[in-house]
Amino acid sequence: MPDFQAILETIYQDALKAHDKGVVASYIPELAKIDKSNFGICLITSEGKEYGIGDYKKPFSIQSISKVLALSKAMSLIGEAIWERIDVEPSGNPFNFLSLLEIENGIPRNPLINSGAIVIADILVSNLNNPKADFLKYVRDLTGDDTINYNKEVAKSEKNTGFKNYASANLLKSFKNLNNSIDDVLDFYFHQCSLEMNCNQLSKAFYLFANNGKCLQNKLHITDRQVKRINALMLTCGFYDEAGEFAFEVGLPGKSGVGGGIVALLPDEFVISTWSPGLNKKGNSKLGMLALAEFTTMTKQSIF
Repeated sequence: MPDFQAILETIYQDALKAHDKGVVASYIPELAKIDKSNFGICLITSEGKEYGIGDYKKPFSIQSISKVLALSKAMSLIGEAIWERIDVEPSGNPFNFLSLLEIENGIPRNPLINSGAIVIADILVSNLNNPKADFLKYVRDLTGDDTINYNKEVAKSEKNTGFKNYASANLLKSFKNLNNSIDDVLDFYFHQCSLEMNCNQLSKAFYLFANNGKCLQNKLHITDRQVKRINALMLTCGFYDEAGEFAFEVGLPGKSGVGGGIVALLPDEFVISTWSPGLNKKGNSKLGMLALAEFTTMTKQSIF
């Protein structure tokens, strides 16, 4: 087995030398306040061994990374019925792109762009008794950590500035692809995206996708078939219009968020999370992308 701690330390030091560390997201005012010098990496192996460096225990807003967790919960509740309302194709467009939604009659391209995630939020609002509390409990159960919570200020900030999400929801509603009120669905969606976790908690939350649907507590949450589907979606759609670049450079299923987090995994081997708030032009963490590309190069561990 590789010396993961030494590898993470090398990657960390190399990444810190990068001249361009990206630009912090500013369209959500609360995110604009984050210091872009933050940088952390955490790896958890299939045996549950943990390795970390830098700010890997500092919480941040996971944003779109939460879409994978919401998808897994929805799949556990209604299974294949999800695909009657959402497609599974890469969009090739930014995460908040609207034109395709209208052209394709209100069926989002995939569940990891905003419009698709809003449909997933609608499914959860329909199928959970207390959606925000129940979803939070699900994430806490995955990690075995009851300290994880929503950041109410981030949720409020998103609600006040989420004009394109309101536009998406209205379009979805016009095509009869939302069953609940727009306000209820988006309230859940904004809270979901405001989840605060650190790299260690994030790696624990995604452990089930590397472990055939079982979390670190060895509890089965989703089936093997569902894990295969979710990992395929992460590989093809997890980085919006930069998914091909991530597959090309890193070669792992993964998901990014505009809070600067990235989580990626190799089934049966490991989960690795990075956080650096500076983003590239496509909205993905600049140092996170560099670090993960170097990690799979150094370890020779990717799906390819």
